[in-house]
Amino acid sequence: MIRAIWTTLFFDPLQNALAFLTSVVPGGDIGIAVILLTVIVKLILAPLSRKSIKSQAQLKILDPEIKKIKEEYKDKEEQARKTFELYKKHKVNPFSGCLLILIQLPIILALYFVFLKGLDFTGGNFYSFISVPETFNVNFLGLIDMQSRSLLLGLLAGVTQFFQIKLSAPKIASNSNQQGSFMDKVTKNMSVQMKYFMPIFVAVIAYQISAAVALYWVTSNSFAIVQEILIRRKMKSTSDKNTLALKEA
Repeated sequence: MIRAIWTTLFFDPLQNALAFLTSVVPGGDIGIAVILLTVIVKLILAPLSRKSIKSQAQLKILDPEIKKIKEEYKDKEEQARKTFELYKKHKVNPFSGCLLILIQLPIILALYFVFLKGLDFTGGNFYSFISVPETFNVNFLGLIDMQSRSLLLGLLAGVTQFFQIKLSAPKIASNSNQQGSFMDKVTKNMSVQMKYFMPIFVAVIAYQISAAVALYWVTSNSFAIVQEILIRRKMKSTSDKNTLALKEA
């Protein structure tokens, strides 16, 4: 049952999409098809990404009020209740980023299994309206074999992951005058580990699997970086206009 759901919702659609894109790109270049497939997936997930980015930006704006709650209410349960009331008031979902990650994981795994089969378009479960390519080129731009490992793409996956996390993760303010609570220390340690350990983990995994999955990761991270910059600029512009309107009123 689970396998059937997995195949129907993730593996078959990705394999069919990759086959279709490979059949229409110049020279049947698998690498270009992977980039196009990644962009399509990111566009489909764009509404969720937008919500996640806005929530993270709003969390940064609410940071002073959250600190004020911690100073005013010493009881942990009361702190949590007041904090979630603040989130509800401003319609902020602090867990929106987790949902996006959970959705992307099966996509990455499905891609892994697509390429694990050696990009064989002859034995798959293809839709009747899909034109399966008879010939294709596994050498991306004639330089990188998509079925082999690529140190360059693995490193780029790690580097782009670092900048994506650095841009999206909320800043943890350090306070040298106070020792801070246990949870504050845990949060800060997790943030540091995520910022530096995750890119290394991604680089190693991307290199170990295949150049195709590494290229997916590089493209996905690059798309996310550009999307985050554009959304934050738009939010800042809207905020500046609202501030100006209040001053003129």
